[in-house]
Amino acid sequence: MTEPRTPEAAESVLPGGVPDRVLVRAPGKVNLALHVGPLGADGYHELATVFLALDLVDDVLAERAESVSVHLTGEVRDDVPLDESNLAHRAATLLRDRSGITEGVRLTITKRIPVAGGMGGGSADAAAALLACDALWGLDTPWDELLALAAELGADVPFALTGGAALGRDRGDRLEAVPASGSFHLVLVPSEDGISTPKCYRALDLLRQEGALPDPELPLAVADGLLAALAEGDAGALAAELTNDLEAAALVLRPDLADTIRAGAFAGAIGGVVSGSGPTIALLTGSREAAEEVAKTLRAEGRAALVASGPARGAHIVNDHELDSDGGPR
Repeated sequence: MTEPRTPEAAESVLPGGVPDRVLVRAPGKVNLALHVGPLGADGYHELATVFLALDLVDDVLAERAESVSVHLTGEVRDDVPLDESNLAHRAATLLRDRSGITEGVRLTITKRIPVAGGMGGGSADAAAALLACDALWGLDTPWDELLALAAELGADVPFALTGGAALGRDRGDRLEAVPASGSFHLVLVPSEDGISTPKCYRALDLLRQEGALPDPELPLAVADGLLAALAEGDAGALAAELTNDLEAAALVLRPDLADTIRAGAFAGAIGGVVSGSGPTIALLTGSREAAEEVAKTLRAEGRAALVASGPARGAHIVNDHELDSDGGPR
């Protein structure tokens, strides 16, 4: 992957050019295709997936401190841990330990990506923390090493670093960039009740064991039609190729999600799929204007709906011109 770093390393710089705080933005994602292999002896499933990074983002502000801590802006949610189990905390600690330094960091996360929604919000925070701490501490870690650290943190973290569109294999962390023309516009319908990713995979295994779903064909492969639709910027063709092996399991755990997909189709979406392990539903539209109309219709029905487009940049240091007056993304 081409290293997507920017030279601007800090929001504020101390005398001598050392930053005292760094703000990094990282994208959420959808899985346009997700094929899941059988459960392996190591307890994991082999994956073949196509990621699309979205302009629905989280921000992580890293500031100098004596120890590592994590904070949220606005209302603190019970489902976002602030202790050592938080992925951003784990990312900072991993980078510090591997680098042999003793500095700490205060990480302040601005959440916009739905929590526990199958959109990689925690992974985005981890990727942002890695990049922010690397700049704050002046480590200049080689990009390949940052990607390797990201893979240790979770399968989706390397893609949050790279962004764009990519084919993911193994656990989803072995990435190959794929071409994507223009922009694709989606409506994302999150749910307050999350789905545990391990529970969704177990449900998939059970459906296969019971014969309700066929065993996957090996080796796992992504349809050529999906990759061609991405490369050509053809939303209509892409809509016909959306697929997710976890969708059936997610619908067993949350049958109401099928109603959301149908509601999206009635509202004008040209395709819909459960995002990752759910429960967020990703609805593809033909234009940004169409996405806004679909979202408006769903909101009138009492559903939450967010509009997002991709491909978007991977984790990157934010410059002042990228911020609105309220500190959000332009």
